[in-house]
Amino acid sequence: MKKDETLKSLEIAAVELTRFVETAKSLIDGIDVEDKVLPTSPKETKFGEWFYGDGQKLKALSNNPLECMSNIKHLHEQLHEKYRIIFDLYFSEEKKGGFLSKIFKPKQKVLTESELQLAHKEYAAMQKTAEELLNEVARLERRLVAVSEEKINTLI
Repeated sequence: MKKDETLKSLEIAAVELTRFVETAKSLIDGIDVEDKVLPTSPKETKFGEWFYGDGQKLKALSNNPLECMSNIKHLHEQLHEKYRIIFDLYFSEEKKGGFLSKIFKPKQKVLTESELQLAHKEYAAMQKTAEELLNEVARLERRLVAVSEEKINTLI
């Protein structure tokens, strides 16, 4: 594990998290999202792949408290839960579809006023969670910057 590569991975992870939140906003704004991001397990996203892979090695950093990693995990899961609620509001009919529904792009439904209010509420919660998550990632990044390259190389 190299320090510069790990820092770059953290940077990319933060961008992916932001992009994920923007996708939810696009749904709410009625913008047809080209690649509809289907809800996935937190482990199946680009951030999750990094966090549950190489990111776990950062638990061993002496200046990185264990609650940092557990906070990141918890917030990341919350972010996905909020997105799942929003996505299901717009594409709930897809869950009922059969084999062919997996082949064709899902169709976004028009929400009722109460569903739209719920979507806005969940999006606001999603934004707050994303902000907290990005703050934790930034703390992790600062801790990583403070550690020597040699210590990071021992985490391989």
